[in-house]
Amino acid sequence: MMPTRLSLFLSAWLLGIGGWLLSTPLHAASPAEETAASPLRVLLVTGGCCHDYTKQIELIRGLDSRLGAIAWTVAQYDDQRNTKPDIYNDPDWAQPYDLVMHNECFGGVEDGAFVSQIVEGHVKAGVPAVAIHCTMHSYRAASTADTWRAFLGVTSRRHERAKRSLHVVPVAPEHPIMASFPKAWDTPNGELYIIEKVWPTAHVLAQTFSNEEEREMPVVWTNEYEGVRLFGTTLGHHNETIADPIWMETVTAGIRWALAEKAAEKAAK
Repeated sequence: MMPTRLSLFLSAWLLGIGGWLLSTPLHAASPAEETAASPLRVLLVTGGCCHDYTKQIELIRGLDSRLGAIAWTVAQYDDQRNTKPDIYNDPDWAQPYDLVMHNECFGGVEDGAFVSQIVEGHVKAGVPAVAIHCTMHSYRAASTADTWRAFLGVTSRRHERAKRSLHVVPVAPEHPIMASFPKAWDTPNGELYIIEKVWPTAHVLAQTFSNEEEREMPVVWTNEYEGVRLFGTTLGHHNETIADPIWMETVTAGIRWALAEKAAEKAAK
């Protein structure tokens, strides 16, 4: 029986598909590839007095353009000093995230057990942190304030009275966070925090001169507390400072540094 044109076409088509299947490897994504493709899970805790946190949320979320896909969880609270963010009530509050960004200003909170639970949540989950500006003045009235300060790496209770541009100079230019930082940066505006103590676990990366204290003041640093990495900066009172490309790039580098140890641990498993 002579083959029809249709049967010849079908035979050729099946042969072609079969050859393609044999020559094309079937590939399932490895766990490492799936992790690489997953967005970074970031919790941003914000709110409290004295700052335009609604606008700052928008600006900080612009880090996506530098870090890649980010799955943001934003926990924004009211503008009161004594608010206790309820996200911290769960002992495992940090567990779902790869990184926590603290941009909060709750200086009136006095509950020591509550403040300790914030730090314990980081340590229990091994989740690194970024601490911005008024985070350093948060929880300063609590009985366990020094636990919070040890976690941050610095102690600060007040700031200069004058708002002014700050002349920021690197003191550890060899550190990877400072790789793209200029030799000096005059911030668009600023509120300089007085650092009373740099804890032994902290490493200062940049500083500026305090006219009121007549001494150099740390403004960018890293800290390591019970296995948890933290990048901190007191720069960020004004929206125009956060929006500045130098601030954004420095915080981006700080996030990468904070995450690096965790990533290395996962790769070793």
